[in-house]
Amino acid sequence: MPLLFSYGTLQEESVQRALFRRTLSGQNDELVGFERSIVKIDRSPATTASSDRYHVNVMPNERSDSRVSGMVFEISDSELSAADEYENLDGYKRTIGTLASGKNAWVYAYADPDAIGVSKV
Repeated sequence: MPLLFSYGTLQEESVQRALFRRTLSGQNDELVGFERSIVKIDRSPATTASSDRYHVNVMPNERSDSRVSGMVFEISDSELSAADEYENLDGYKRTIGTLASGKNAWVYAYADPDAIGVSKV
């Protein structure tokens, strides 16, 4: 089963229930070589499971001393597809990240750090 690392709304019980029809059980971990950023959502809140107008996001910076805290979840392939649909925003890309625990997990990261509307946190 795939591992999914979440640092934002996918950790919220209401979002998990809306997307996966269950609450996920996860473990604390850290994503290595990434930094936090904020991205404005251009979709209506009605089309997302979260009502936030901005998403916390991450961007790769390839620095081994840079870490983002979050949770790692074991999910099914169909749940990963549901997460793909939820995270289908311009500039987002699902990629494999290395966690401090040594595990590799899918993570949604912002692929264009020079885009308008992105700011480092």
